[in-house]
Amino acid sequence: MMNLSQSQRQTFKITPLQIQMLNFLQLSTLELEERIKNELEENPLLEEGATTSDDSSDDFEADGDSDEFPTLTQPDNDYADWDEYAHDDIPDYKTKVNNHSEDDELYSLPLAQNTDWRSELKSQVHFLPLNEKQSVLIDYIIDSLTDEGFLTYSAENIADDFSFANGVYVDIDEVEKLLKVLRLMEPVGIGSADLQECLMRQLQHKKEKGLEVSLAIDIVAFNMDELAVRNYEKIMRLREVSSDELKMALAQISALNAKPVIDGETSSIAIKDNIIPDYIITYETNMYGDTQIDIALNNSRIPSLKINQDFASSIASSKDKAANQYVNSKINTANWLIEAIQQREMTMLKTMQAIVFFQKEFFKNGDVSSLKPMILKDVASQINMDISTISRVTSGKYAQTPFGIINLKDLFSEGIKMDSGGEVSNREIQQAIANLIANENKKSPFNDFQLMELLAQQGYHIARRTVAKYRENLNISSAQLRRQL
Repeated sequence: MMNLSQSQRQTFKITPLQIQMLNFLQLSTLELEERIKNELEENPLLEEGATTSDDSSDDFEADGDSDEFPTLTQPDNDYADWDEYAHDDIPDYKTKVNNHSEDDELYSLPLAQNTDWRSELKSQVHFLPLNEKQSVLIDYIIDSLTDEGFLTYSAENIADDFSFANGVYVDIDEVEKLLKVLRLMEPVGIGSADLQECLMRQLQHKKEKGLEVSLAIDIVAFNMDELAVRNYEKIMRLREVSSDELKMALAQISALNAKPVIDGETSSIAIKDNIIPDYIITYETNMYGDTQIDIALNNSRIPSLKINQDFASSIASSKDKAANQYVNSKINTANWLIEAIQQREMTMLKTMQAIVFFQKEFFKNGDVSSLKPMILKDVASQINMDISTISRVTSGKYAQTPFGIINLKDLFSEGIKMDSGGEVSNREIQQAIANLIANENKKSPFNDFQLMELLAQQGYHIARRTVAKYRENLNISSAQLRRQL
């Protein structure tokens, strides 16, 4: 006999609109600008509205004695009535000439036209007297190079792959002949199999110019392993040279390029990395001498949006049911986008205000050592939001400050207990490690154990493996690789 039972349970399901909103919060200013541009192209009922004054800023008292988090005011529902907003008049001052300050315009870097290094290399070899088959084959070899200009395939593999791909038989001798031609091209070292060959060819090129690089050639040819681990004493013993002679040879080797092609991933049109800040933080001093921090969203690139009511009315007046459904769907999409932008701005401002509140001392002077331990949970608890929301709002976001552009993720750090009982940010400890390494004796650099002991003398008690982790985060090599003769 079948037994039937009834139970009750509570589950949490996130709706597709909520997922879309969470992804919307993670967009940077440039990504949001691109998203709005696409929506304007796809949705005929959505159009750019009149530019409104910037109300997305809030003054924060930096030097106040109160530790209470500042009260956040909710934005006015200026866009609640779409009919009124759609036909809102443009303010008179917006129609005047030169009504914008120079500070409102962000400098944008021009496009830099660069030629791809593979194209330059092909143009070099095409000046040589090659037949059609050789020209196609050497182009294939150039395309087989890595982005750094190394050739990791053997002549046999290249011959087999080319023959199979083009249906034309090519023997190994033809490939090796063209490889010799390729390795005569600029830059010096192109087509090398590894680092050692790349350095050797550059040194041979210097020797052909009459420079004395014999010792450097011997070191690269026979003592590459010792050179990699900075075992200078063994090199001097094997090569029977003095320290001064070795220093000169090492200077010649260090002047070489470790890769045949520098910045090999550059495309035909390269745009220099240009960070567009999502927040603009400025400082003002009031009549009482107190410093106020003004937090504003960088909305200069984000247009205001509105519903094209005239177009919507003209289509809605039609008795076509499909047309009415189309208008309703596009209006709903446009309304969601406008509301999502407002929600994003409010969430971003609340988050940034909380961050400034926690890192008050850092925002006064920009000193990394002033950073306090702060995690996502601290900010989330302060403004009563979920940790995942704070993570999305701060991910890939930057703030422009008087002391430079900062990544918001760099402001979050774990706390380390001090002898005094207080906590310091691990960023402060990383700065202490960087200072110790900067002032060390390069002939006998500190290893991780010695750094641990020196940090303990300063009150930072951390494990040796933690020192190694922080050192690697700072992109600092180990003591052996930092050693200089």
